[in-house]
Amino acid sequence: MKTALITGCSSGYGLETARHFHAQGWTVIATMRNPRHDLLPKSDRIRVLSLDVTKLDSVAAAVEDAGPIDVLVNNAGIGVVGAFEATPMAHVRKVFETNTFGVMAMTQAVIPRMRERRSGVIVNVTSSVTLAPMPLAAAYTASKQAIEGFTGSLAHELAEFGIRAKLVEPGYAPTTRFAENTDIPVMDLIPEAYAEYAQPIFAAFANPPLTTKESDVAEAVWLAAHDATGRLHYPAGADAVALAGDA
Repeated sequence: MKTALITGCSSGYGLETARHFHAQGWTVIATMRNPRHDLLPKSDRIRVLSLDVTKLDSVAAAVEDAGPIDVLVNNAGIGVVGAFEATPMAHVRKVFETNTFGVMAMTQAVIPRMRERRSGVIVNVTSSVTLAPMPLAAAYTASKQAIEGFTGSLAHELAEFGIRAKLVEPGYAPTTRFAENTDIPVMDLIPEAYAEYAQPIFAAFANPPLTTKESDVAEAVWLAAHDATGRLHYPAGADAVALAGDA
């Protein structure tokens, strides 16, 4: 029986992906900063572990506790929406600590055992902003673009050892807490000079022509985890697929 460790399982894409892998018969290590066992089915194939990807000791403990991992899904992330000039650099660093360095830390922690077994898949969840950068999300876009380059390079580096690295690029899902998953209210990052510019952008967020369902992302992660080809990119959701076609 194969095992997937999935980060950021308290809501959204991570939670749905954990449910999907479990439904397919896998053992799932569902990790989150504040563990909640009521979110997932009661099953001897599901373990919920505490994990903060920004803390190396937490990363090491979770990977050790998880045991052999066939698939790592780096999904944990935080968003920030606002004008870059109004975004404190401390918050920019916080976004990178989770979205970029957290992914790198988890990846570095699982590679040795995967390399010894000459088997494993690392699936990094980024965003459709890497396909078409959006305004008022410069720091977030940069943090995800970094993982795109990181994963592309890693795919070459690890192929020698039978390890595959993949990218899943979700579109916009109104049901996720992207804008809420930050400790700075959005409007605090919209100076008066940007108010008129931001208004139609927020209106488009409220009523997008195409969206992504959480199940779209879970299915894309499942496909990426099982695709033995050299394919790297897996857009998820109608909007992301459309953007990928235009890229």
